Amino acid sequence: MGAGRSLGRGFGWLWAAYSISAFGTWLAFDAIPMVAILALHAGTAEVSALAAVGLAVGAAVAVPLGPWVEFRRKRPVMTAMDLLRCAALLSLPAAFALGALTFTQLLVVSVVVAACDIAFNAAAGAHLKGLVAPEDLLVANARFESTTWTATMVGPPLGGAAIGMFGPLVTVAADAVSYLLSALGIRAIGPAEPAPARRPEPVRPARAGDLLDGWRHVLAHPVLRPFFFNTVLVNSLIMATVPLLAVLMLGRLGFAPWQYGLAFAVPCAGGLIGSRLARRLVVRHGRHRVLIASGVLRACWVPGLALVRPGAPGLLLVMAVELGLITSCAVFNPVFATYRLEQAPADRVVRVLSAWSITAKATTALITALWGLLAVFTGPRTAIALAGALMLATPFLLPAAALRDGGSRARSDGPAADSPAARPTC
Repeated sequence: MGAGRSLGRGFGWLWAAYSISAFGTWLAFDAIPMVAILALHAGTAEVSALAAVGLAVGAAVAVPLGPWVEFRRKRPVMTAMDLLRCAALLSLPAAFALGALTFTQLLVVSVVVAACDIAFNAAAGAHLKGLVAPEDLLVANARFESTTWTATMVGPPLGGAAIGMFGPLVTVAADAVSYLLSALGIRAIGPAEPAPARRPEPVRPARAGDLLDGWRHVLAHPVLRPFFFNTVLVNSLIMATVPLLAVLMLGRLGFAPWQYGLAFAVPCAGGLIGSRLARRLVVRHGRHRVLIASGVLRACWVPGLALVRPGAPGLLLVMAVELGLITSCAVFNPVFATYRLEQAPADRVVRVLSAWSITAKATTALITALWGLLAVFTGPRTAIALAGALMLATPFLLPAAALRDGGSRARSDGPAADSPAARPTC
């Protein structure tokens, strides 16, 4: 069965809803910081606080949402999160039109959007596991990955042009509308979603132990645990270098904004390549070999960003590094997302995904803030080089058991990927 086969009407609507919201999000990429800068004349400290506080507080707010979402139908939750994000974002242009926009409102909107992102993604992952057959999970995740990188490639340049012509609040409004359309797409999935499994004590309110169930499962799992530490650290270090590279390229090295945008838009083609290769590589080499190989490869690229120089050679270097990084990530992400879903018990999927996302966002906020402080004392190039050096150590966090298992199961994990009986269960 090929990767181009239909996964059903329900998945088609879910994919369409995700695509619309992804394009809206990337169209409005960095729009809220730009609103702070252009409309409220915020300084560097305020803009940094906006990014860090939104992620960190949003992650904290999302902690009790995992148990709450777990035992409810997922589509109404996803629809509610979309509508809440839509309303929060629309409040910004409305407040600006009334002359009432404040920095506090930007902070609140950032927190609401971050918390809703976590709840929506966790509910969507759990819903996907029940929506498509187990043997189709990798194909479905690869399609989401491909859509993400297409939106990443197309959205920011279009958004930058729209911001230049109409201002950042227009792209914020467009992002809000994309969430509204996403909610409509989710409602069109049909037929009725089955009721989730009942909790042992339906009348008992969520307790502190419920909030920790996701982390408890991940940390007790012999393979998920090392992957957890690896992916959280890798993603945080990658994100921590983004503002530093922007300062380096747009400031000291004198690249024009369009060159900076081009340096990151063109390599996103690697996301399309990697996501399309993911399943073929699993069929040929086995899932564990692909996870380990792509997990190692994605750690090798960031040090190259510290070598960027002015002019065309520097621009080509950044493109080459980003192409390698994105392609490696695009192979790793759908394969690992599928494995993680398979290893999450049916009554704990939302809590596992929520715990993962909360930890990732909080760690990203912390490391981004630390690396920004580090750059103040060492300069952005040195800070990027230190992040790259740490990245080179992250493969040691990958599970050695998976590496050994990958060697022995390379053949059986391939063609058997289409067999539900071959999928690991928990």
